[in-house]
Amino acid sequence: MNFGTKEKAGVVIISLEGEMMGGPDAARLAELFHHLINEGKKQIIINLEKVDRMNSSGLGILIGGLTAVRNQGGDIKLLHVGKKPRALLQITKLDCIFEIYDDEDTAIGSYTGK
Repeated sequence: MNFGTKEKAGVVIISLEGEMMGGPDAARLAELFHHLINEGKKQIIINLEKVDRMNSSGLGILIGGLTAVRNQGGDIKLLHVGKKPRALLQITKLDCIFEIYDDEDTAIGSYTGK
């Protein structure tokens, strides 16, 4: 899994690409979450548009990040969740835990009130 970050209107957007299957990628992403928290950046959107597959370890990455960020008063929202990852989120009822958006500006606006 590869990922990149950008910041827009004070919101950090992490774009993931590939397969969310755990392993070393999980550790790298966890490090990124903690780095962002340490910088005071707690409004995060994860763009899953280019995620091909996700398993329970991938869900664990999302839950771990969400827990860490919410413990510091922030939140993580999901963007462009594809058919297969969305089905997994629905089966596990995590679609009730994460706010999911199909439009980047709307997702950002959910933080900024615009």
